[in-house]
Amino acid sequence: MEKILIVDDNPAILDALSLLLEIHGFQVVTANNPFDASQIVNYQSISLVIQDMNFTGDTTSGEEGKSLFYQLRGLNPHLPIILITAWTELETAIELVKAGASDYIAKPWDDQKLVTTIHNLIELSKAKQDSDKIARQQSVMQPSKDNANAVGLVYESAQMQRVVDMALQVAASDISVLITGPNGSGKEKIAELIQANSKLADAPFIKVNVGALPSDLIEAELFGAEAGAFTGATKTRIGRFEAANGGTLFLDEMGNLPLSGQAKLLRVLQTGEYERLGSVVTHHTQVRVISATNANLLNDIREGHFREDLYYRLNVIELNLPPLSERPDDILPLVKHFLPNRDFSLEAEQHLKNHTWPGNVRELENACKRVAVLKPHGMIEATDFGLQLNVAAMASTQSTKTEQKEPNKAELEAAMRKYQGVIAKVARHFGLTRQALYRRLQKFEIDY
Repeated sequence: MEKILIVDDNPAILDALSLLLEIHGFQVVTANNPFDASQIVNYQSISLVIQDMNFTGDTTSGEEGKSLFYQLRGLNPHLPIILITAWTELETAIELVKAGASDYIAKPWDDQKLVTTIHNLIELSKAKQDSDKIARQQSVMQPSKDNANAVGLVYESAQMQRVVDMALQVAASDISVLITGPNGSGKEKIAELIQANSKLADAPFIKVNVGALPSDLIEAELFGAEAGAFTGATKTRIGRFEAANGGTLFLDEMGNLPLSGQAKLLRVLQTGEYERLGSVVTHHTQVRVISATNANLLNDIREGHFREDLYYRLNVIELNLPPLSERPDDILPLVKHFLPNRDFSLEAEQHLKNHTWPGNVRELENACKRVAVLKPHGMIEATDFGLQLNVAAMASTQSTKTEQKEPNKAELEAAMRKYQGVIAKVARHFGLTRQALYRRLQKFEIDY
């Protein structure tokens, strides 16, 4: 319930206005002097003020009301204020309206007009507050969107915004970060976002997919190897920790690291020391480690496949990426990123949103690559993506299309004007194929 403050030294006016506003569903508080009015605005949530211009007997200059107006504006610059004026104070009231007062009413006032004015001012105030709130959110969000877009991270969902905000927050530190989430969900992009916004942005950034390495070569890849350390090692090779010295090392698919490699990794994280395979010479490195996994490392710890001490060394901060199926707002923006300047039928968009995407963003990107090769031109339909159709969802879409009203000549002409004759856009507007639209244009003898 909106709370309105009425300020007047005349009890009869306070009673009359209180009754009028309470009848119309407002909560009313009153004050008969400027000091009490200022206290109420300072300590209560007031939606609107109706104030007199004079509060002392035989005073008609309006200066007291003017002073109160500026006090209230100082406490809340956005508070709507309506002035109650007599003809002798009209000039001062107009001056205050120019200074930001919402309106003025002359005595005697029109009840209905006053109530309408109050409703309108409160709604305008709410809209302004909502607009300011959105602007503040966008001012905070936009830099993070810009940073994310810079590394190719495309999203619109609130779930991803939370992950991005947290990634940017931890980027400035040098703590270890563990990124978790299913395969293909974008863990590497989050690692790139962290590194690009860190103090080490200009230092080496080395990526290692631990899951893609043979288990007997993982240690050599991470820590290096001397010539003759294993069959085929004909010369000394440096490891990824040495290459990343002074920068950032991204270890993907950490759950696949064998226990022997885990022990050595724990040591280098704790002390910065390691030896190349086949050597007893200790080397030193200073590296920030960002790791990622699609495995449940806590389960692996319970089953004895992953070291608990290493887990807590890696997982100072965990960023969890939800699967694409849990952030449907990201699907169409990603598709339009992978297939820019292409038109999609409504059926195709619905199909994309209904697909479960078990392969996440990677599956979606591959589906878009298929379309780019097999259908480089024209309207993109649902079947062009080569995905297994969700029968229930497609039936629902077909039902919706069947129930859709057939456009008449006037609607077709209006759409042609709106989209400046671009057939693909008009067809999409009505949920038709271009061929179906052409037939209707010919039927109604509409030029295209």
